[in-house]
Amino acid sequence: MVGDRLELELRRGVVVLAVLSQLGEFRYGYELRQSLSDNGLPIEEGTLYPLLRRLESQGVLVSQWRTEGQPRRYYRRSPAGEELYDRLRDSWHGMNEAMGQLLKGDR
Repeated sequence: MVGDRLELELRRGVVVLAVLSQLGEFRYGYELRQSLSDNGLPIEEGTLYPLLRRLESQGVLVSQWRTEGQPRRYYRRSPAGEELYDRLRDSWHGMNEAMGQLLKGDR
């Protein structure tokens, strides 16, 4: 269905910003996934982990393995990721405000 595809496209557009919003400090994938889900944005493992690897390869995230207890890879924003997060967050606020105006009185 066309509507489903468009909704998925809209969602994909905010996933990077959502992930970056939660990685101001080191977090491992499952913890990040839970945080996103708890805040109303569930994300599949098959979407999250490739995204984390892609963002790291682009220099947006840094990671480290921690082996105390169960070995886990932890991610957080890099300095470039901080700049990108600030830019995307500001853009989101501007678009959200504009959309609020456009949709005002829609219902």
